[in-house]
Amino acid sequence: MTITRRHALGLMAGAALVPASARAQAFPTRPVKMVVAYPAGGPTDAIARMVANDLSATLGQNVLVENVAGASGALGTRGVAKAEPDGHTITFGNNQTHGNNMFLMKDPGYDAVKDFYPLAGAGAFEHVFVVPNNLPVKSIPELIELAKRDPGKLNYGSTGIGSGSHLSTELFMTRTGIKMTHVPYRGAAPLVQDLVAGRIDVSNSTLPSVLGQIQGGQIRAIAIASPQRNPQLPDVPTLREQGVSDADAESWAGFFAPGGTPQPVLDKLSREIIAALNKPTMREAITKLGFSLNVRDPAAFRPYHAKEQETWSEIIKAANIPMQG
Repeated sequence: MTITRRHALGLMAGAALVPASARAQAFPTRPVKMVVAYPAGGPTDAIARMVANDLSATLGQNVLVENVAGASGALGTRGVAKAEPDGHTITFGNNQTHGNNMFLMKDPGYDAVKDFYPLAGAGAFEHVFVVPNNLPVKSIPELIELAKRDPGKLNYGSTGIGSGSHLSTELFMTRTGIKMTHVPYRGAAPLVQDLVAGRIDVSNSTLPSVLGQIQGGQIRAIAIASPQRNPQLPDVPTLREQGVSDADAESWAGFFAPGGTPQPVLDKLSREIIAALNKPTMREAITKLGFSLNVRDPAAFRPYHAKEQETWSEIIKAANIPMQG
């Protein structure tokens, strides 16, 4: 049989195409890395590990959580954006890593929209105002009164510049006319430690990060920053109930893969992550952390993501938060 040059080129092209398709169908071929851009021990890390454990069984390969903290979540997220787009590196991101960093950092090192593909929206962390037990404050009006006596004397902690706990507190100060000094931390775990020790005066923290300490009596909750009270803390009134409106906030979270990942791989990851989040045992465990599940597939998550970016970019401008280097 005589093989012409054109025939040979056709065979080579076909051989090049088949392995890519086969690799996508066989995914994963090795352990999958799920990057969390924050220290271990926080609520984002806890949820990521629950989902990773479930995926390890359904995907047939270990899914390993890797904590890469730094630069307000940009360090770890940047690494995922530059990873090989084959599905073996994904991330559990949030409103900071895939939202606020775009408006607060001069060069985060990635584009939250162009460099990523959303796999699934998971839901949101509700926020709760907490104070150490040694602070003589038991309500939002008392906090406002204390802050107004000496503007800037009280400090508030957040999980980093551009985090939900940072921007939601800036929004609260704008609405109430008070001034407190910002103390950013590299994640929830060190922030909570200083809250318990009384080194921080107040924090508008995500509920999962402080729920155990509230229930254990180590710190005091004085307000829920949501329209309704939370069933985990039914006796804690909302901001609205205490006279502060238009200051509610939530910090969403979702799963992302690098842009350019083959569609069959994206579809498989999305399908398995969504299935994991919707399992009754998983929903119960995550809800107990204080996380409000609202699972969205990529088609539903994209417009939500876009709207959230628009909302928080406006809040950043209104609060006059300076761009970070």
